[in-house]
Amino acid sequence: MATEKALGLPLDGELAGVAARMSGLLLSRETVDSVLELIVSLAGTTITAAAGAGVTLVDDEGRPATTSASGPLVRDADTLQYQLGEGPCLTALAEGAPMRIDDVTTERRWPRWCAAAGDAGLRSVLTTPLVTEDGCLGAIKVYATASGAFGRADEETLAEFAGRAAVLVANARAYERASRFSERFKETLRDRDAVTMAKGFLMGRDGVDEDAAFDRLLALARAGARSPAEAAAALLTAARRGE
Repeated sequence: MATEKALGLPLDGELAGVAARMSGLLLSRETVDSVLELIVSLAGTTITAAAGAGVTLVDDEGRPATTSASGPLVRDADTLQYQLGEGPCLTALAEGAPMRIDDVTTERRWPRWCAAAGDAGLRSVLTTPLVTEDGCLGAIKVYATASGAFGRADEETLAEFAGRAAVLVANARAYERASRFSERFKETLRDRDAVTMAKGFLMGRDGVDEDAAFDRLLALARAGARSPAEAAAALLTAARRGE
């Protein structure tokens, strides 16, 4: 797009570099938060008129929350949207389409939010959803304190940027969830091993069969208001100490 090139806005080459940097974060096991912080930083430099940028993600219950923001201007403006239940970012999420405000003082949509945002010194807004094949993950937005700060070229650039960012956020979330599952699985295995060892200890010490040993372990757990795994770990620790 010649207009964007004339404005010096990052296009394919620069955005491909962004993707490579974010992929490097994933490969180095950085968290979703690190990816989001990088996205916010790059969005703020990609849209040069922006005074601040942020990302809203939708949680597993469908609730939006600002997960990364460049500063108080963004976080406060977003918080107002969540409190009032209206605003351009929430509409972008609901409709899966970009939203732009040239001047909050003359904007007729979202009147309560625009009035409050205007009082806080905000004037222009541009937001676009983060969409993948699995649906809308959230939205990215840029705010400005000057009226008419964003134009059509900015809309197109942010939309392209959001497309790249959405894939990376989805991958980061998938990686983080897989890591959490892996840790829970390892913890489950450790707990199972502890219970098995504790049963074996009780069988040898008390001369009982496996079922009776497990019943005694459950009794210890109930008496100490612990889980069977916690009771097993405490029993094995005491046994090693000779208690």
